[in-house]
Amino acid sequence: MKNLTKTLPLLALLAATPAVAQDADTTGETPAAEAEAQTETAAPSDGNAPAPGELSMGQPAQTGPRAGQTYIAEEFGDWQMRCVRTESENDPCQLYQLLEDQDGNSVAEISIFGLPEGQQAAAGATIVTPLETLLTPALTLAVDDGQAKRYPYTFCSQVGCFARIGFTGPEVAAFKRGAEATLTIVPAAAPDQQVDLTISLSGFTAGYEAVNEANAETR
Repeated sequence: MKNLTKTLPLLALLAATPAVAQDADTTGETPAAEAEAQTETAAPSDGNAPAPGELSMGQPAQTGPRAGQTYIAEEFGDWQMRCVRTESENDPCQLYQLLEDQDGNSVAEISIFGLPEGQQAAAGATIVTPLETLLTPALTLAVDDGQAKRYPYTFCSQVGCFARIGFTGPEVAAFKRGAEATLTIVPAAAPDQQVDLTISLSGFTAGYEAVNEANAETR
């Protein structure tokens, strides 16, 4: 998305509790005095019970993601519609896919989202690659057998290296009708080699439209 030491304070408390029963010779009290003391310390009657207004009736426990947390709203083929919980009724969403190599190792990830009309870019995307990526060759992206394009990296953090890129309307259309895209990166440890990662486009069209519809309500 357990600890034995939690019981130690309880054991210490039990060990420190004085014994209830005491020897009559050490207390100096007579049996009659003990009986009187027991009478005075008897349990309170119902009349001393807490008033109803002092009782906690509890509150419903919060379920689901909290504000600021990311959650999967829906899945479309090989894509996930991931949204961020906000205080409002409408949460911003992106279309997400985790990219794996031929051995099934998680290598990179891509998130795509539509942009308002009237801009050069019809959609934006964030691609995250490992920190061991060589930055100077940039990354390349191609849909099916189409022309590949190079995109520079924007910055790197402890999470990985990020490329924030834009897609034109025709490029988004190529994603919709395509079968798969290929993301190519170069490892810093082997600059003479390339790593090709497959981006499945199964479910992209339906997921992209769902993300745009959800984000339209947040604008």
